[in-house]
Amino acid sequence: MLTGLTWAGVWGERFTQAWSTFPAEKWDNVPLSDETHASMNHGGVKEVPWTLEQTPMPASGSAAGALGIAPGTPVTLDSVVAFARAQGFDGRFQLAFPKGDKGVWTISRDTMSNDSADPTSDRTVHLDRFTGKLLADIDFAAYGLAGKAMAVGIAFHEGDMGVWNIALVTIFCLSIILMSVSGITMWWLRRPQGAGRLVAPRAMANMPLWKTGAIVMLAAGLLFPLSGAVLMSVLALDMLLLSRIKPLKKILS
Repeated sequence: MLTGLTWAGVWGERFTQAWSTFPAEKWDNVPLSDETHASMNHGGVKEVPWTLEQTPMPASGSAAGALGIAPGTPVTLDSVVAFARAQGFDGRFQLAFPKGDKGVWTISRDTMSNDSADPTSDRTVHLDRFTGKLLADIDFAAYGLAGKAMAVGIAFHEGDMGVWNIALVTIFCLSIILMSVSGITMWWLRRPQGAGRLVAPRAMANMPLWKTGAIVMLAAGLLFPLSGAVLMSVLALDMLLLSRIKPLKKILS
């Protein structure tokens, strides 16, 4: 639930991702673009590491950057690929071409793009399109705590970490389906014939406050504001409407 909701627009993008985005200030005196790393995603498909999506891209066209492609070597597709291989990008990796005069070459390998089954091998490198200088080099070790958790969590969530991972998430999904179907089945089998109502279990008289459940609900409501709003709405609906209208109360009892 945590890894899934952290992709969501409200809780993820505005509540969690905003404060755990990789800070572009870590790049020393590198000009920044108006574009963010999310601009490299294709058609709504998440391919860029979660912690980098809101981070501004570096910009080409300055003297900034460390030694990248050897001076005097034309910055072409072949030289960028050769540089990537020399930097340890073995196997599959992504290569994004510069967009516009300020665009940069981007070399990346991450589990979001299914390049590898190891999220700790994530790495994103940016090169100036004119000079070939190294503008940024971000690996898993440079991520913040939330970024590292999401890199591993998303890979596990999608079953990208191997056959064992696929088996575990499959068992989990089947368990959820089993609980849903068995819950409806048990209710159907135990309901009195012709009752005409939900036949909910009777509440105990003078039942004390279930402190553990209350704490869990309060924590969930604070951690997930929209869930909290739903819980408050249902509680208000029950207290102000359902419990006061006798026909509705009878049907749902």
